[in-house]
Amino acid sequence: MQETHPPLPPTDAALIGLAALALTLVPLLRTLSGHFSVMSREGAHALLAFFLGFTVGEIALDRHSGGKTGVVAGEGLRLVIVLAAGYLGPSLFGLAAAWIIALGHPVVVIWLTVALLVLMMFLIARSFGCLSVPIAVALLVAALRYWHGEPDVYIAYGLTWLLLLSGVRFAVGEGVKAENAHNLRKATYVPRAIWALIWLAGSTAALLLGGKLLIYG
Repeated sequence: MQETHPPLPPTDAALIGLAALALTLVPLLRTLSGHFSVMSREGAHALLAFFLGFTVGEIALDRHSGGKTGVVAGEGLRLVIVLAAGYLGPSLFGLAAAWIIALGHPVVVIWLTVALLVLMMFLIARSFGCLSVPIAVALLVAALRYWHGEPDVYIAYGLTWLLLLSGVRFAVGEGVKAENAHNLRKATYVPRAIWALIWLAGSTAALLLGGKLLIYG
């Protein structure tokens, strides 16, 4: 376990959050954050499916920040949970990362991100993910290797803000149009808009709580 690190001043933490917000909203920058977002989202689908007993197939990530996780066909509540909760994955990852940072271990967030991305590499199909995931791993490992101290802390905060914000951005921009919103409507007869509202409520709650942890500790 890394030695504890005091939280950043609230102003610094908030400024990092604003920078992450720009990455998620500004069109020229949104592509970068979009690739990280889809990695976390599809990773969440795969991880949840694995823990619920499904056989996870390949994960395909495209150059337009889209993705799909292959899960052996199933039915019932477990499948509904995988389809619905997976979209909250980035927000839940972000909330967990904010909690780890509040405990004084921001560098652990980077190590965990690297570990999860490495696991994802074993499931990547022949797609743009064969390029984007290894690049993300290489950049984070380089940061851990060469940027000790404050830079690592700022990177951990930035990753956490991106996770928290990307969850909300997805719920607002794509929730109703998401493929799994259609699949959930077919499986449960619950309208797509209701699932989009669930994702929006969950991601917003995670952003508020995670943001509080990042800014105030």
